Amino acid sequence: MIAIRSEGIYSSAHQPVVSFPRLLPTVLLVGGLIGLGASLVLTVERFNLYADPDYVPSIDSVLSCGSVMEPPYAALFGIVGFTVVTTTGAALAAGARLSTWFWAGLQTGVSFGAALVHGLIYLSLYRIGALCPYWMVVWAVTITVFWYVTLRSLDRTREDAPAGPVLGLLLRYHSVPIVVWLIGVAVLVIARFWPYWSSLPRNG
Repeated sequence: MIAIRSEGIYSSAHQPVVSFPRLLPTVLLVGGLIGLGASLVLTVERFNLYADPDYVPSIDSVLSCGSVMEPPYAALFGIVGFTVVTTTGAALAAGARLSTWFWAGLQTGVSFGAALVHGLIYLSLYRIGALCPYWMVVWAVTITVFWYVTLRSLDRTREDAPAGPVLGLLLRYHSVPIVVWLIGVAVLVIARFWPYWSSLPRNG
């Protein structure tokens, strides 16, 4: 059987599995823009807080960005990181072929970003006890970008060999792990603030 190539992704039978590589530019471009927008809003909120100590960037006791904005490096990292991600997505969408060293650097950057985000999730839920809507957008985007860049790296490491059973399943059902991952974070959020959610007045 002649193997038919489809952007470097094969099933165990050497047949194309998914159009995952064609999805990657969109994930990076759209995700980068969303993350960049959220990071810019957080930066503006921080400037407002510096300019006016009485400024309260919050909705209520739980949905608050005030104390959650304390790590000043986080929003700056987000602006720089998401600018790179957005530019990469645009370049890929335009047909650019990026060097191996660039992909290695991007993988390192998104891995650091994912680690930072999970640290912020822990701080928000179990130390600060508040949720910032903009940070939650950054969480979701960073995790998604990390997953798809990592999946691309795993795919490239095997070069022209067919995917193993585990990698083949990940490539075929690439959206399933990220959905489960994000649902897991949502479950942690709901469980942590369930007394707050359950105390909200119900219409009717």
